[in-house]
Amino acid sequence: MDAETLRRALRDANPALSRFDPLSRIVFCDDFDRGFCGWTQLVGNYEGSLDSMLPAYAQHSHPMLSTLPNWDSGSHNGLDGGYALRVQTRPRRGARNTAIKRLTFRKAGPIRLEFYFTFKPEASELLLSETDVRSVGFLYDLQSGDSDAGGERVMPHLRFLNALDGEHVQRWQFKQALQPSRALGNSGKTATHDHLSPEGWENLPGGEQRLCYNEIATKVNWHYACFDFDLSRWQATSFRINDRVFDMSGFAPMRMPAWRNLWCMLNIVFFVETDTDKRASLAIDGVCLSGEF
Repeated sequence: MDAETLRRALRDANPALSRFDPLSRIVFCDDFDRGFCGWTQLVGNYEGSLDSMLPAYAQHSHPMLSTLPNWDSGSHNGLDGGYALRVQTRPRRGARNTAIKRLTFRKAGPIRLEFYFTFKPEASELLLSETDVRSVGFLYDLQSGDSDAGGERVMPHLRFLNALDGEHVQRWQFKQALQPSRALGNSGKTATHDHLSPEGWENLPGGEQRLCYNEIATKVNWHYACFDFDLSRWQATSFRINDRVFDMSGFAPMRMPAWRNLWCMLNIVFFVETDTDKRASLAIDGVCLSGEF
């Protein structure tokens, strides 16, 4: 038996891994029955005073470990256990929240992010409320190594725009437009920009998709996502949600000159926005990052 066949047999014998299609090296595979696994609050940059943080970041709070409780059936629980990672907004139209995992890469090569997700608004009405969640999405925050001449910071963003101003949209979007950045304090060491602001989102060509939402306000169904990106070319190579594989030839990430202290950065962010004055939640259960290195 060759090494690749043995590796696949070992993976397929483990239910926690066999639900994924990882590349040759698994960097991490998070099951939130084991805790937060390094996922935390995306705190905005500041220097000298917390008041220097952009208001868009000040609204963020820590993700939670949740059984996905609801009033009629008790709890949905996670995909294959008791807990999922839950990211929840404040009850204010347009509010957002995030969860982030911060690490670095050892080699600029292909990487693959896989995860299972679901989303719902707070079940405060006996209605389906399918247009109350504005969007759910994810992004990489990447920067080249310090040996690269010049260097770049690259930020691939993808979001599912579920609804906007009460209209059901159901379309995947990306964002390449740079947002204004500014220095914080006087040290020259810290800067900030609101790259998740509402401006600049573009429709992914062929990105319309109707996701399973179920019939009442408390029921959820899990979706599978897979996003491939090549760190050596700063290029998305594949994007899949459930049974759909999208054409990424029209996709482009944000690109900017390297920032001062972020060499070899490989951060992953999940986010959710609400379209009404009620909380919107994104739940994640099972996140696998793998690569060819």
